[in-house]
Amino acid sequence: MPNLRGWFVQGLSAFVKGLGASRLAAMAAVTLALIGFFGFVIMRVTTPQMTTLFTDLSVEDSSSIIKELERQAIPYEMRNDGAILMVPKDKVTRLRMKLAEGGLPKGGGVGYEIFDKSDTLGSTSFVQNINHLRALEGELARTIRAIDRIQAARVHLVLPERPLFSREAPEPSASIVLRVRGALEPQQVRAIRHLVASAVNGLKPQRVSIVDEAGQLLADGAAGDPANGGATSDERRINYEKRLRGEIESIVSSVVGSGRARVQLSADFDYNRVTQTSDKFDPEGRVLRSSQTREESSLTADNRDGQVTVNNELPGNQRQDTAPTARDQSKKSEETNNYEISRTTKTEVTEAGRVNRISVAVLVDGTYTKNDKGEMVYQARDKEQLDRIAALVRSAIGFDQKRGDQVEVVNLKFAEPPMAQPINEPTGMLGMLSFTKDDVMNLIEMVVVLLLGLVVVFMVVRPLVKRILSPDPAAAPAVPAPPPALTDATPPPGQNLIPSNATSQMIDVAQVQGQVHAQSVHRVGELADRNPSETVSIIRQWLSEPA
Repeated sequence: MPNLRGWFVQGLSAFVKGLGASRLAAMAAVTLALIGFFGFVIMRVTTPQMTTLFTDLSVEDSSSIIKELERQAIPYEMRNDGAILMVPKDKVTRLRMKLAEGGLPKGGGVGYEIFDKSDTLGSTSFVQNINHLRALEGELARTIRAIDRIQAARVHLVLPERPLFSREAPEPSASIVLRVRGALEPQQVRAIRHLVASAVNGLKPQRVSIVDEAGQLLADGAAGDPANGGATSDERRINYEKRLRGEIESIVSSVVGSGRARVQLSADFDYNRVTQTSDKFDPEGRVLRSSQTREESSLTADNRDGQVTVNNELPGNQRQDTAPTARDQSKKSEETNNYEISRTTKTEVTEAGRVNRISVAVLVDGTYTKNDKGEMVYQARDKEQLDRIAALVRSAIGFDQKRGDQVEVVNLKFAEPPMAQPINEPTGMLGMLSFTKDDVMNLIEMVVVLLLGLVVVFMVVRPLVKRILSPDPAAAPAVPAPPPALTDATPPPGQNLIPSNATSQMIDVAQVQGQVHAQSVHRVGELADRNPSETVSIIRQWLSEPA
């Protein structure tokens, strides 16, 4: 057993020496490459699937969230310079609720928490005013972001101070920049304007300008019309037509089917603002305002002793009426009555935006039925059904014949027939085998990694190993002779073979190729001695083969 172990160690040492430095380096490189590749595959397969936690984060929010993730020892990935954070998919919901409990993300703006850590004793009034303005802008931005379809918001407030010796104070104004998903409705824009105006003292909604991220003006803060809520005439007309069109399509589609009705509506508006004052008098409605009565009476006497004398004027003188006198008596009565006639003064103000006329065109598709051959056959709708649809449309738009409204309902065949049957979702076993998009992507990723591993093994590793293990014709690996007790055999009589001792003396130990050649010749001689007939047939076959 010790001889066998020594022979194995010597054989391994000789095999390693026979490989050479270049082959050993190639084997080491291949081994390291395989370890690295399979290590990457194992790590990639065992790494949890990452999904988005938050997007469009500010630097402050990103740093706060990363600090919280590191405190909880949760792996994360940063993308887009920290604006996007990704965490394991199975922890997204819990992390969002946990971070929301701590008020994260805050949205990047500075709110009233700016006063929590500020030194009020050492700050000036100017710094306090600036901090108050920043806090107000940040709180308004956070409130606006809570509205649906708004991703980010930035608010700028201009709160001018009244100059000295001035009776009038300049009005404050505000400008808002929004990043939205899709498009905002006009009522949402008006809601934002009124929200900001209500939060700032002295700010009017008409002084609030709103712009989206594409530079489109959503609300003009300079030409706002209080009556129209800041909307232009075209916007009011478009919104009115859109609302009526949606109502008509909804009621008609419920009758003829979804996608089988087309509605076009045109409204004519009068944008003139008219003020009209009228006075109305009612002659039958008289009212006594004042009444005046005047009466006069006079008495005339014929007095012959009517001369003026001293005797007649004396106090003690007694007049003597010698004869009766004739008298003339008259009375006069005068009455004046003043009446007021009923008067009605009426002032009418007609605001801009009156509807002069509405025109509606409704196109409906017919019905489709299957014939005996299973083909879809088109059938037109009867006039009675079209009249009923027209009556519904008139009721929906508030039809006024005096105003000149028009409603036309026409039945024509559409270019494409409707779908015969909807696509049914798989149920049962097929429903259980249905995969989501993430599952399909993970499966594709694993298949690609497996294919790459097979390509590396069969196209790179296998040829390199085969080349390393193949004998080099220039220098064959040396294998020492086995111990005499195991491999030394006495040559058969009549065979002229060189003894192993003489061979070892003739071949130098340093020449490994000669040793192997001698050993090979010895083994070939043994095979030829044991099987002479087969050896002769092989040699004849070699000779018969063409060169």
